[in-house]
Amino acid sequence: MSYWSLRYLVILFIGCAVIASVSIYWIRETARDNRLQTSSLFVQDLADRVSGPSGLEIPPQLDELVENRLRFFRLDPEFCLLILDQDGKLVYSMPKITEQQMEEKWDPQALKSRHSEYASVSAAVKSDSAEAGRVVLLQSDKSLTTSRSVLVVVVILLITFTLSGWLTIYLLSSRLSKPLKQITIAAGRIRSGNYNIENLQLKTQEREISELVGSFREMALRLKQLEDWRMLSLAGVSHELKTPVTSIKGLLHAVKDKVVDEEEAEEFLELALQETGRLDRMVADLLEYNALAAGNVSVRSDRIELNALLTEVVRQWELMEEHRTVSVSLELPSDQVYGIGDSLRIRQILVNLLNNSFQAAHPDRPLFIRVSLDAGAEAEAEAGVGAVAGAGEKVRIEVQDNGIGVSQEDQPNIFERFYRGERRSARPRGLGLGLTYSRLLAQALGGELELLVSSNEGSLFALTLNRA
Repeated sequence: MSYWSLRYLVILFIGCAVIASVSIYWIRETARDNRLQTSSLFVQDLADRVSGPSGLEIPPQLDELVENRLRFFRLDPEFCLLILDQDGKLVYSMPKITEQQMEEKWDPQALKSRHSEYASVSAAVKSDSAEAGRVVLLQSDKSLTTSRSVLVVVVILLITFTLSGWLTIYLLSSRLSKPLKQITIAAGRIRSGNYNIENLQLKTQEREISELVGSFREMALRLKQLEDWRMLSLAGVSHELKTPVTSIKGLLHAVKDKVVDEEEAEEFLELALQETGRLDRMVADLLEYNALAAGNVSVRSDRIELNALLTEVVRQWELMEEHRTVSVSLELPSDQVYGIGDSLRIRQILVNLLNNSFQAAHPDRPLFIRVSLDAGAEAEAEAGVGAVAGAGEKVRIEVQDNGIGVSQEDQPNIFERFYRGERRSARPRGLGLGLTYSRLLAQALGGELELLVSSNEGSLFALTLNRA
């Protein structure tokens, strides 16, 4: 506020100084012309009064007449009035001066003042159409151009204008700086780890300031959510990693201390191996996610026959013993469809989606999963008439289940890292990186992974890839 107020004040001062200079110059010139015209009328009136039948006649009450005319014409008291005869000799003067002083002031041949700082106005005294003399009025240029009342008014107006402009700018700067100050204070709180900025409630008429405050408030809320998720995720990851470690430790201690016999010991060792495999998968998920997030995972761009790839992935997934109770439907187009991507990464995404559907099975109904391949007719229509064949076309792989679905509260966050939602099943869960990792893989392939529909009747995920 002080920065801009000072600069606006300097700009106003410079602008007002220019306006004042031009105004004063114009006022002075206008006042000089007007006063010279008034002086001409005064001199002509006086010349008519001293004109008589016999020539130049000075009335006895001329002093009183001159004073009355001075008040009537509102002339400046700094003047010298001269009345000369036809030979140029001084007949009358006000104030009284000598002939020599008159000759120093007035040039009768040029009919003008001998000094440049004095302006002169003269009128001939006519008598029977002949010049019987001349009335001369000498005034200083300073008295003609100086008007204290006008200058006072101009100065007051300029000062008022300057103060009004500065006050307007000060109030505007204060109004604009107030929300910025509060945002700065709120930013300091966020920097110190306090995300509670509920007191940041500003109502302004400026749309940009309102949008800034709203965006900042949403950002703070988002940061608070991310911080809460980070703490919960850290606790969840620690718990998920600690569980198999604790289980392995307990099983191995039981075998070492001979708490179990040989058959049970072998079973305990088998369980320990399973928990070790589970721990290994969790660590692998963390390493793969970190590598992909850092951009250290290479992705190929091969031409892939998607019909065969989907058939192979679904068949291998169904062959696993725990998946034999799941009914999987594969819907493929009659023609072969080719996409651009990395078959290994596409396989990882599809397996993650199938495992996600398996973990979301509803306890009261058999799990049914539908996997379909859309040849990209909608993408072709969106490409527009006249587009190059194959350019910009997409293929879409859909994975739909009839599980418990994703709640409305969880849907905006399911692709966040370590986010596992509120609905939990009895099956072991991972670290909450499956969907996050899958979306990053899809984006690395030039496609996208989205949750299209989700309700209590199930969920529908769609993987979009470039079509070859």
